[in-house]
Amino acid sequence: MAITTSTVTDLCVTAKRASRMLAATDSATRDAALEAIADALEARTPEILEANARDMEAGREAGLTSALLDRLALDAQRILAIADGARDVAALPDPVGELIGGGMLENGLELRKVRVPIGVVAVVYEARPNVTIDAAALCLKSGNACVLRGSSTAAHSNAVLASIAAQAAEGAGLPAGSVALVAGGGRDELTELATQQGVVDLIIPRGGEGLKKALEGVATVPVIYAASGNCHVYVDRSADLEKAVAITVNAKTHRPGVCNAAESLLVHADAAEAFVPAVLGALHERGVELRVDGRTRALAGPGFAGHLVDATDEDWGTEFLALVIAVAVVDSLDQAIDHVNEHGSGHSEAIVTEDLGAALMFQRRVDAACVYVNASTRFTDGGEFGMGAEIGNSTQKLHARGPIGLRELCSFKYVVVGDGHVRA
Repeated sequence: MAITTSTVTDLCVTAKRASRMLAATDSATRDAALEAIADALEARTPEILEANARDMEAGREAGLTSALLDRLALDAQRILAIADGARDVAALPDPVGELIGGGMLENGLELRKVRVPIGVVAVVYEARPNVTIDAAALCLKSGNACVLRGSSTAAHSNAVLASIAAQAAEGAGLPAGSVALVAGGGRDELTELATQQGVVDLIIPRGGEGLKKALEGVATVPVIYAASGNCHVYVDRSADLEKAVAITVNAKTHRPGVCNAAESLLVHADAAEAFVPAVLGALHERGVELRVDGRTRALAGPGFAGHLVDATDEDWGTEFLALVIAVAVVDSLDQAIDHVNEHGSGHSEAIVTEDLGAALMFQRRVDAACVYVNASTRFTDGGEFGMGAEIGNSTQKLHARGPIGLRELCSFKYVVVGDGHVRA
């Protein structure tokens, strides 16, 4: 069962045993488990919705913002999409055992570098219950056991989803303990999970800077941070302004509470006179709070009197996760790139330009996992990248960067085959 009174350590030790069996499980069995999970989600939709309704009621009473409530909410269509996501992962090529290098050595040994599961992957995440199934599906497909720790905000939803996944996976032939949920939402459980050295092989936190800092202070196991997204859209001097408005509006308002939403807009001075009033109007119509520098305010025009807030220094480094955007006018591409690198979180950054040279410069010099030319930052997503579901987006540079999909949940080993070889 996924939810028990077991301690965090007990759950992790059981997951470790399961991971050793999972590593030797054939692809067909793992795929069948994902199909079984998807079928069970659809069959038990009323139970999931009932649990989610309890979380939503508690969230409204706690004063969660509309964006956070949107992240928490499930309906029949979203549950179907989660189930379809599990099926999509099942249909992806199996990374386990994939040959990624090697050959015959001069000494006659055959060397093969092959992908292997990491082992036990712990995923710590905030109020997005879909991550429960996304993480389980990706871990199981890649031959890993997973230990899940969601937030108290989604406690009822996560409990039902994890239980469904655990039961369906075990029923399809995977070892017991392949999917487990840490039921407690407190810091003590987080600390216990983050210090399972030798048992948990990797922790992936999916949340804001608060979660990242909480783990940085205690973790003794390896961590890939899928943390905040302070993303920018930069409108260059040569930008097609109609494209620029559409991209900015989409990047900010499509789902403002997610990590790939734009939080800041930078506009080249040569484009600002025509672009600033147009984009501010489009954003204001969609309920976006506009925090602007002095140059933006001067160009906005009298129609925006009372609708603009003076941006503070803190605003440029803030992930709002809401219908709020900071707007500044810059004098050059260099200034825009410097601003992005200083204030961005290394997640997703976009340039709108018709100048190939400017686009190449932005691509080369901006330090981020994903860099876009004439496209919204909202595309940073494992599904959109053809990777199936994702556990999160890494802003680090080692092992995994950008969407964390199947291959990012694998390590590798060298398999060496000889015929009585000994080293002289």
